[in-house]
Amino acid sequence: MQLEIRNLDVSYGRIRALHGLDFSIDKGEIVCIIGANGAGKSTTLRAISRLLPPHRDSTMTFEGHNLLEFQPDKVVSQLGISHVPEGRRLFGNLTVMENMQLAAFARKDREKIKEDTEQVFSIFPRLKERVSQMAGTLSGGEQQMLAVGRAYLSGRRLMLLDDPSMGLAPLLMLSMFEALREINRQGTTILLVEQNARLALKFAQRAYVLENGRLVLEGLSSELLNNPEVQKAYLGG
Repeated sequence: MQLEIRNLDVSYGRIRALHGLDFSIDKGEIVCIIGANGAGKSTTLRAISRLLPPHRDSTMTFEGHNLLEFQPDKVVSQLGISHVPEGRRLFGNLTVMENMQLAAFARKDREKIKEDTEQVFSIFPRLKERVSQMAGTLSGGEQQMLAVGRAYLSGRRLMLLDDPSMGLAPLLMLSMFEALREINRQGTTILLVEQNARLALKFAQRAYVLENGRLVLEGLSSELLNNPEVQKAYLGG
């Protein structure tokens, strides 16, 4: 397993957000987590990124490394785990290129950075057209492209995505997920949480269902798409 999570408990003060999550991801997989608002999906990603501390009995390993021994910046620079947060969190007063350069700041492989930058422009040609434009003036779809492109440059072993379809028109949404599929084809494992459950299940190979901080279902995405409980709760069936 590339990523293995065991007994993941996370609290906000006295409020328990995650209750003993157990799940794993193989290298090269696309896995999604679906659930209602407040189920703990974003909290799960933030715990993996080390932005939130889990309880002491929780364990998280990535490619044999104990994630709990790494600070958030080292999770990116040393382990190659990138995180595209909800809301994108771009530097709006910097250009597209400056945002991308910052993403690669900790890297030393300058020639590979150039190669990866060109690859980002190949996946998202619109970004090349906007390379000197301030990120804050981009459309919502372009900002999401930049957020993903930035993650591509900062860490490519595992990409964590929080609601990548949020605020996108249907055609842009489909285009974004096709771009993510291409990134996966190039060897990046993808774990995403997504409010659009139908889209997520059609995109991912496997899925977990989260309710009130607990994993209640898991399986192949094709199976969960046909699960009556999932259809009723998340697919409008």
